[in-house]
Amino acid sequence: MDFATSCEKVYKRIVLKLSGEALKGEGASGIDLNIVKQLISQIKMMVQAGIEIAVVIGGGNIFRGVSVNETGGIDRVTGDYMGMLATVINGLALQDVMQKNGIPARIQAALDMGRLVEPFILGKTTQYLKEKKVVIFVAGTGNPFFSTDTAAALRASEIKADAIFKATKVEGVYSADPMKDPNAKLYHELNYEEVLSKQLKVMDATAISICMENKIPILVFNMNKENNIIDAIMGKKIGTIIRG
Repeated sequence: MDFATSCEKVYKRIVLKLSGEALKGEGASGIDLNIVKQLISQIKMMVQAGIEIAVVIGGGNIFRGVSVNETGGIDRVTGDYMGMLATVINGLALQDVMQKNGIPARIQAALDMGRLVEPFILGKTTQYLKEKKVVIFVAGTGNPFFSTDTAAALRASEIKADAIFKATKVEGVYSADPMKDPNAKLYHELNYEEVLSKQLKVMDATAISICMENKIPILVFNMNKENNIIDAIMGKKIGTIIRG
């Protein structure tokens, strides 16, 4: 089955949610360029197939404001803004590698970053996507106390995305942490209410509620498996799908 033809039938516009931790590979922190290159090779295939892609990137590989606040070191609001700046660093890295691989990309920030990156403007975002430029959203929602998961749900709603692809280090959504509990059950399909009632740690409650209200499905899958993103675009059964 032809990839371009198949994926066009399933998804035309997606938000790809990447955690900062996913970019660090096996390292304790920072950016593993091998992981980035592997990811971008799949994004390039999707762009060539005509898929419109927006990326929401986290910053946990560089700084996690919530974790620092829990130790009593830095105020939560200050820590959250520091975390937003970390997402900008990751966004710049993604954009640079994309452009070096022939993928046109633009960064849009939820904060005023002056000459560094442009602000989020919905009309510009939509135009970039139609031009098959990858849009990289950084700085979360621009507000403390909101996660980049919430930013992904918010941006997906604003740009009318067909789905959110949440790329993780595990196969999908489990009943417990599979790294700690060998008996954890992998869910292949869930609805929004189940995620909220079971308090499954896939996305925060605000993000799930936004997706539920706007009927945006969420696909959670392992980004480290070769071609998983491509398989997801083609509608193959991988990971966990969350929908109404």
